Amino acid sequence: MQSYEVEVKSLLGSPENAEALRRKMKALDPAVLLTSKNKQLNHYFVGGNIASLAKAAAPHLSAEAQTKLADLATRAKEFSVRTRDKDGTVLLVVKASVGDDTSANGVARMEFEEKVPLTLSELDALVLGAGFSYQAKWSREREEYTFKGATVCLDHNAGYGWLAEFEKVVGSEAEVPAARAAIDALMRECGIEELKQDRLERMFAHYNTHWPEYYGTDNIFTIN
Repeated sequence: MQSYEVEVKSLLGSPENAEALRRKMKALDPAVLLTSKNKQLNHYFVGGNIASLAKAAAPHLSAEAQTKLADLATRAKEFSVRTRDKDGTVLLVVKASVGDDTSANGVARMEFEEKVPLTLSELDALVLGAGFSYQAKWSREREEYTFKGATVCLDHNAGYGWLAEFEKVVGSEAEVPAARAAIDALMRECGIEELKQDRLERMFAHYNTHWPEYYGTDNIFTIN
């Protein structure tokens, strides 16, 4: 029932580094394809519990999605709740940690992502009414590519600058290690390094503290 997202990030920083990665992917895989280009608003929440969220969201979800979210509620030890506006499409997103990774930024996570027939502000109000509170608001422009059997996202993030995400989605936790190994191999081919979890967590914490300075802007910061 659950899908598992295996995602590894690399901090590119400059637009020149982002363009170098585009060229490298094209050289390594002539069939590389830009599948989507969009603008996103992502709102992160803390507090609350998934069971309350699942009950509040149920009228806006299919029966299958309701079952999936209820199942995730029984299995998640740590979770991250988000709302997303993707070029006018509004989604409820819940990510739950697998192993010792964090739910907000971990490499391997269970993922729930469903379209809802609400505006972003209406969905935010639903999440807040279920006992959550805002953690931070994020904005980004995203390019999504298919590359050698993986999804690669090039993101221009407020605060972070350019970031690459290499992702595979698998159907069971047993498949996670092989997916991680495949992503590591692709990143080595591209000549880019993983953004280590400890640094990513420091960046995430800084942004969450100062997000009004960055949300909806081109402002960036550097955290080592």
